[in-house]
This record gives sequence, structure tokens and C-alpha cells, in this order.
Amino acid sequence: MSTSSARRSVLRLPPFATLWAATAASNVGDGVTLVAAPLLAVALTRDPVLVSGLAFAQRLPWLLFPLFSGAIADRVDRRLLMAVVACVRAVLIATLGLAVALDRANLPLLYVIFFLLSTGETLFDTAASTLPPAMVPAEDLPRSNARLSGAVVIANNFIGPPLGGTLFAVTMALPFFVGAGGLGAAALLLLSLRGRFRPERAASQSLRSLPREIGEGVRWLWGQRLLRTMALTLALLNLVLVAQVSVMALFARERLGLGPAGFGVLLAAHATGAVLGSLLAARWIAWLGASRVLRLGLCIEALSPALIALSRGPWLAGVSFALFGFHALVWDAILISERQRLTPDALRGRVSGAYRMLISGAATPGALLGGLLAAGFGLAAPLWVNAAVAAAIIPLVWPVFAMELGRRGHVLGRTGT
Repeated sequence: MSTSSARRSVLRLPPFATLWAATAASNVGDGVTLVAAPLLAVALTRDPVLVSGLAFAQRLPWLLFPLFSGAIADRVDRRLLMAVVACVRAVLIATLGLAVALDRANLPLLYVIFFLLSTGETLFDTAASTLPPAMVPAEDLPRSNARLSGAVVIANNFIGPPLGGTLFAVTMALPFFVGAGGLGAAALLLLSLRGRFRPERAASQSLRSLPREIGEGVRWLWGQRLLRTMALTLALLNLVLVAQVSVMALFARERLGLGPAGFGVLLAAHATGAVLGSLLAARWIAWLGASRVLRLGLCIEALSPALIALSRGPWLAGVSFALFGFHALVWDAILISERQRLTPDALRGRVSGAYRMLISGAATPGALLGGLLAAGFGLAAPLWVNAAVAAAIIPLVWPVFAMELGRRGHVLGRTGT
């Protein structure tokens, strides 16, 4: 890959700063519309099944398309792909805003547009995950990925939702136009990057079929012990985490005595911990070492839901949410960085797509699992199952993180064996 883009962009910003700004702008646009969309659905129907259909339409592409999106990202200029996708998504959101303004919006249109928006997101996010290694040295990847994740958290938790709700209260069409503007700004920032971000491909690879290329990425991922362990661990943890999240609003009301505003503060505690993680991740990893941080994270995965389950008020639960937010952000910084570092550039899109499909696809039945557990065994049951599964994983994953990452301490922090 050419690294000429690693000098200066047209906007006189370092390339990574431009990528960070584009990520922030894109996620502000997403955050605004993802709050406005369910509000619009409720304005169109009171049928809970039809309203939940919107969430299904948004999640389905992450089951169907990540493998194809990864293969495409390995064939084209990734920066240009992201810019084009951002433009198309901006047009889709603006079209929905226009339909709302003209009183022509309906549920089928809402489903189709958000299915297409999420399909584009699989391309955008997969391509985005391949860019940092072309912009920063390997030793700076954890800090860089933490800052990118922090931008996502701030945009999706602190800026997008309240802005989207406020704009929707002013007029229902406004948040969609603002969201389109955020994605348009992201496209302009990405286009300002100089250089080629297209992976080098051997001549023998140029005419291979898409399924064959996808299979190559899946096989490569599965053949890497550390990456395979990471993916399977996150797949299982995401399953039980979504089960927990699916009943958390009800748990907060019935067990913690929190109303809607209090529940929002509880979620803000998680986001605050994540923002702190984005700022302190590099120091935390340098101090403890990547291996120790990941193994400590396994303990937090088991401890946090147990503390929330034992809570009878908001304070212990709030601290647990903040702790988990900090841990999750730092964990992601290490896991993403290690995947980027180990994966050859020509395979990064396909490996990222396979990885994302595995960890996101496993989360899909989590909501149903959480509801069944809560109905059968009480509201705290999904939390205890989450804690038990995380605890059971520890002896299986601990030696892999100790051995594999201990060898790589010089890259992601001092050795943490």
C-alpha cells in the first residue's frame, strides 16, 4: 500500500486526524438518525412488532454482508470506497427526510432505507478498520484505535442521541437532514486524503472469484490461534451481553428504582468510562502490558454483571457500568490493533469482515435469550448467566492470551506474562 498519504491532507491535517474527524462526523450523522428512526416508527404505528421490525432491518445486513464487504474492501481503494458509501448513505437519509417533510413516509420505506444504510455501514466500517496501519506505526495502533473508538462513543452516546431527539421534537424531518449532513462531511474529509489506500494484489489474484477470496480470508482467520480465540471469545461474550442489555431498562426500573432519566444517566456512566478508556488506553497498556490487560478484562467481564445483579440502587450499578465501559474500550484497542498488525494488508478487509460477522452474528439471538431467561428465572437471570459464561471462559482463554500476546509485548506494551 502506498504511504504517501501519511504526510499531509488537503485540509493540512495529518491523515489519522482526518480519519478521526471523518469517523466522528459519520457517527454523529448515524447517532442522530438512529434516535430519530424509532421515534418516526412509533409516530407511524403503535404495533410493537412493526416497531421492532426496524431494529431487525438494521441488524440483518451484519449477518448477510460482512464477508462480501471485506472482499470488496480488499479489491478497491478503501478510502474512496468509504467516501462513496458515505455519499450514498447521505442521499438515502436525505431522501427519508424529504419523504417525512412531504408527509410521504411509511414503514416499508423506513425498513428499506435503514436496511440499505446498514448494508453500507458494513462496507464503511470494514474498510475503515484497514486504514490505521497505513497511517501510524505499529506501536501507536492501540492509542489510535482507542481514539477512533472514543470518537464513536462520544458521537453515538453524548452528541447524536440528545441532538436527534431535540431536532425530532422541533420537526420530524430535521434530524434526517442533519444526519445526511454529517455523512456528507465525512465523505469530504475522506476525499481530502492524498495517496492510494488500495492493497497490492498479485497478478494471479486479480481474476479470482469473490467466493474464493472470501474463503481465503476465513481460512486465514481460522488458522491464527490468537485471532480465532479472540473472535470466538467475543462471539460468546456478545451473545450473553446482548441478553443482559435486552432487559436492562426493565431491570433498572424494577430493581434499581430508576425512571427514564435515571436509566439515561446509567448508560451515560458506561459511555463516560469508555471515553476515559479512549484517553488512557495507551498508558494503561504500556503500564500493564497487553497480555495482562486482556486477562484482567476477562475478570471484569465476569465481575461487572455480577455486581449489577447484586445492586439494589444506582450507585454500585453505575460504577460497574463505568468500569465495563473503560474495560471494553481498552480491550477493543488491543484486539483491533493485534488483528491489524497480524493480518497482511491484502487480507485485512476479508479477515475483518469474517471477524465482524462472527462477533455480530452471535449477538443476534441474545435479545430473545435475555427475554426468555428473565421471564423464566427473574430479571437478574441474564446478568448471572453473563457472569457465569464469562467466568467459565477464563481458564480456556487465559493461557492463549498469556502465551500469544506475551511474545508480542514489544509491540503493544511490555510483556505481560
